[in-house]
Amino acid sequence: MGRERELAQKQQPQSAVSYTVEQLVAVNPYNPDILPDLENYVNEQVTSQTYSLDANLCLLRLYQFEPERLSTQIVARILVKALMAMPAPDFSLCLFLIPERVQMEDQFKTLIVLSHYLETARFRQFWDEAAKSLHILGVVPGFEQAIQAYAIHVLSLTYQKIPRSILAEAINIEGLSLDKFLEHQILNCGWTLEKGPGRSQLTVVLPRNEFNQPELKKKSTPDGIPLEHITRIFPILG
Repeated sequence: MGRERELAQKQQPQSAVSYTVEQLVAVNPYNPDILPDLENYVNEQVTSQTYSLDANLCLLRLYQFEPERLSTQIVARILVKALMAMPAPDFSLCLFLIPERVQMEDQFKTLIVLSHYLETARFRQFWDEAAKSLHILGVVPGFEQAIQAYAIHVLSLTYQKIPRSILAEAINIEGLSLDKFLEHQILNCGWTLEKGPGRSQLTVVLPRNEFNQPELKKKSTPDGIPLEHITRIFPILG
């Protein structure tokens, strides 16, 4: 009982800080006095694997008014969290608020390149570059999993079927780890496997959706206006 009470007391201040920061952002977002709270909140987002775009944008705007107080470490963490939110445009929204002189630093050049690779679905190049940037990305838990989820999202919008090797390249998983991943997707997400051409290559069959199966979109959203609707307009126009 004593241990449970102690844990509850430790957890209570954390939730209170979260609530206070969000409240301050909503009520007085241009108050420079909240800048330290916002910086601490960025670190809290990293450790707790949560995310608040509004709070992070508020901090970046305050840095514009207080450039001498800008922390490049905090800004880098904001951008990494924004990358993890793709396909949302959060990275571009954050980058717009960061001074050009800061963007010219090596770590930010790297993050911009990584963003470009993701936006253009060049996943092999992304993972190669990310492997050289673990000092920036490795401090943010969940980064790899978030990018893998984004890669799967892009593939599912583009392909009905995809070779196992291409999937492995896109999500940076191979061997037994890929086998376990595919097993999970088959059991939980409706994926299937079939033998592809040549050397019994496996092909991953992705669930159908309105993007990789255009006829589904046509059935759900008709392109034209039904004729009977048009004929009803004629008497009104006359």
